[in-house]
Amino acid sequence: MTTRPLAVLCDVYKTLIEVSAPPPDAEERWVALSRPLGITESLEEVGALCGRLVWNEHEHASKFGILHPEVSWDWIMLIALPALQSVPDDALHDFIFQHSQLLRTIRLMPGAAEFLSKCREEGIVLGIASNAQAYTLRELDTVLQGTGVSRADFAADLTFWSFENGFSKPDPHVYRQLGSRLGLRTISCAATLMVGDRLDNDIHPAAAQGFRTWHFRDTPERNWAAVQKTVFSPGALRLVSQRIP
Repeated sequence: MTTRPLAVLCDVYKTLIEVSAPPPDAEERWVALSRPLGITESLEEVGALCGRLVWNEHEHASKFGILHPEVSWDWIMLIALPALQSVPDDALHDFIFQHSQLLRTIRLMPGAAEFLSKCREEGIVLGIASNAQAYTLRELDTVLQGTGVSRADFAADLTFWSFENGFSKPDPHVYRQLGSRLGLRTISCAATLMVGDRLDNDIHPAAAQGFRTWHFRDTPERNWAAVQKTVFSPGALRLVSQRIP
């Protein structure tokens, strides 16, 4: 990378947020969370039921030509667990978030905060392209807490959350939409770096729309420290020639 990008778009899961195994006491915590609401299904049973509902919704969407549909997890949970339909909105959102934390353990990927801070200091615009749900926003807030970086550092117009749009990566519309929004800022796709861990969802479809890409891996050669070293190396010239006239 011989020129410094004007904008950086980030995937979330396994890129900004490290995802690992569920907590060892997940089932015990689920019982404490669900039984007061009269929910008797186990975590595994809820997962299987939600999986069937998601599959059915994707099948239905495909009949209307939506190749990469996205569901609303809040809606899926309401259908799977009817007892939630009488829960106030704030309590419902908290329940769904707490449930999500029993399915995996998350933390901020090492080096991510340092890179994001450096971009902010250097005036590089930050955005997000993520297959996500509403609880993802709270997860990102949680892992960024105390780092000096916040979700507000990502430009709202350059942030794509799949649950808000009804379709997901690798749909080319994701990157075409982001490219158009970058254009309104007079920034070209060629002046924008997309960082993501998946070739199918992040790298190949972004490159097809003219974005520069970084295939993120949690290894010394491809992690956030490596991204930062490459983007901000002394030889990386400021990319002023790729602004749209």
